[in-house]
Amino acid sequence: MIKADNRETRIEAAKLIERGGILAFRTDTFYGLGVDPLNALAVRRIRELKGREEVKPILLLISDRADVERFVTTQSHAFRRVADRFWPGALTLVGVARPELPVELTGGTETIGVRLPDDERVRSLVRACGGALTATSANLSRQMPARSAAEVQNYFPTVVDLIIDGGEVTVTEPSTVLDLSGNEPRLVREGAIKRDHLLDFLPAMRKPQAVEAP
Repeated sequence: MIKADNRETRIEAAKLIERGGILAFRTDTFYGLGVDPLNALAVRRIRELKGREEVKPILLLISDRADVERFVTTQSHAFRRVADRFWPGALTLVGVARPELPVELTGGTETIGVRLPDDERVRSLVRACGGALTATSANLSRQMPARSAAEVQNYFPTVVDLIIDGGEVTVTEPSTVLDLSGNEPRLVREGAIKRDHLLDFLPAMRKPQAVEAP
């Protein structure tokens, strides 16, 4: 079901998330699938919906900087420094996950990726839904991310409980994913924010390193 992005729809979305439902919405990059990240059953539904065979961590969007503490055990100096510079923005930061987080969310990695989006409407929606939402791309496994509400519906014609039409996506790249959970930073995915832009803040990244495919 596609609905316009307005106050009434957001109220409906908040109630849906509280009940364990699945929401599709435009993030600051592509359309994503949102559920309550602390609801293990809802997160499992997303994995089944996308047809994922491999177990991967699912990243989160947060509405406010303070929400990081709900999911990451300790924010290192590097984590805080990079977040201060690039948040809000298209940079997903990976930290050590709180032990109480569902394994369906962390994929057994004991880490979690979080992002504070550079879009007030997106932050407002996430805030209305409890301050955090999963934001895995709205597509079947190994397919292109949905760029519009209609594309989401084409992928999932019956199983997504609500699709909020936030307009067509204009960005061309996903978020950059930077792992700061270990002793040295690791660039997992180079996206909207380029590696060169991170170097001044993370000198250790000047060392040669492999960049994983998106």
